[in-house]
Amino acid sequence: MKPAPTEARIADIQSSIDTRHIAIDKVGIKNIRHPIRVKDRSQGEQHTIAHFNMYVELPDNFKGTHMSRFVEILNNHEPEISVESFEDMLVEMSERLEASVGHIEMTFPYFVNKTAPVSGVRSLMDYQVTFSGEIREGRRNTVIKVVVPVTSLCPCSKKISDRGAHNQRSHVTVSIRPNKFVWIEDIIDLVERQASCELYGLLKRPDEKRVTERAYDNPKFVEDMVRDVATELNSEPRVDAYIVESENFESIHNHSAYALVQCDKRVPGQPVIL
Repeated sequence: MKPAPTEARIADIQSSIDTRHIAIDKVGIKNIRHPIRVKDRSQGEQHTIAHFNMYVELPDNFKGTHMSRFVEILNNHEPEISVESFEDMLVEMSERLEASVGHIEMTFPYFVNKTAPVSGVRSLMDYQVTFSGEIREGRRNTVIKVVVPVTSLCPCSKKISDRGAHNQRSHVTVSIRPNKFVWIEDIIDLVERQASCELYGLLKRPDEKRVTERAYDNPKFVEDMVRDVATELNSEPRVDAYIVESENFESIHNHSAYALVQCDKRVPGQPVIL
């Protein structure tokens, strides 16, 4: 029998020369799950599962990248990755893959224990959160995105209807580039204050009455939602740039209403690239 080939004899096809001379902006792995730890404003921290996307830039002269190294980087850190190690991992990835540009995204459900407004019953409410990190020529940039589900009630419907007004569930998505630490709950609270009404995981009948009347007394167009959230972010010193989106899943139409506001406070009037 022939002896098994040693590592030195195994061809490294990825590192071979490519003659097409087309650089690749992002190459790597998508949608790999890994446990993480996230700072929690009320409980200290919480444990959840994140979906990771990890990419690097590939120069035009290399045939491929080493896909296994992305997984190794994930598994070489502690069993549960934290936000702090997420940033370290970004640097390690660019160094190990010899890339001048690298990207990591981790998307995870984040849970807040909320208290119903009348009965006081407590229940968990989930929010989708994404941390995105980029390293480019040694400079790091981090973006936090939070999707906050809320209730919106149509001001026009309220004005023209003799009985009631149509409302719907809406998703307000806030993406920020912070300059200091920002709690996830701070973003959630900011959005929920501007909605017609916030959502809860569990409500008793007195709570249902309260939130229904709260929405009726606080009607918001999709335009109102993004403008009101943007006003709050404009006065938030920890945020350098933001994008606010609101999508209303209309209850009387088979389409959504949508609005977006973006702002880079350091370069007003310019498109925001997060």
